[in-house]
Amino acid sequence: MPSHKTTFQFISEPGDVNFGGKVHGGTVMKWIDQAAYTCARNWAESYCVTVYVGGIRFYKPIGIGEVIKIDSQVIYTGSSSIHIMVEVYSRTFEQKKFEKKTHCIIIFVSVDENGNPKKVKPWIPKTDQEKKLQEYALKLKTLREEIHEEMRPFFNE
Repeated sequence: MPSHKTTFQFISEPGDVNFGGKVHGGTVMKWIDQAAYTCARNWAESYCVTVYVGGIRFYKPIGIGEVIKIDSQVIYTGSSSIHIMVEVYSRTFEQKKFEKKTHCIIIFVSVDENGNPKKVKPWIPKTDQEKKLQEYALKLKTLREEIHEEMRPFFNE
């Protein structure tokens, strides 16, 4: 059975720097997308597309040359969607513990060769923590639907 968790570890590089001398936020978002895609793709066992990125929160900047750890895990599945929680951590080589730097939720949809949504197997939480994460995902889903309805008059669909 495929894992519902994926972890990446690597070192931030000089090419990741912004004008302030820290890792560029867009670079962190690229890392998040790559780790989350890998997690979703492993779970779905088929190609997936990003349909939503939300609640991204940058807590602290990341320095160049730090060890980066990105944890991603499935926290909810719909019929074709896979909701992934991603947390980005970093530390210097002198530090023993990672510090949380960024958090977000990404939703992917599994698609077939024609780009049509494809059914995914359900993820069933086993631990109390996983059950809380699934509740969190469902609460966020409800909030997104409310915001979408609130914004409907302002965009052309």
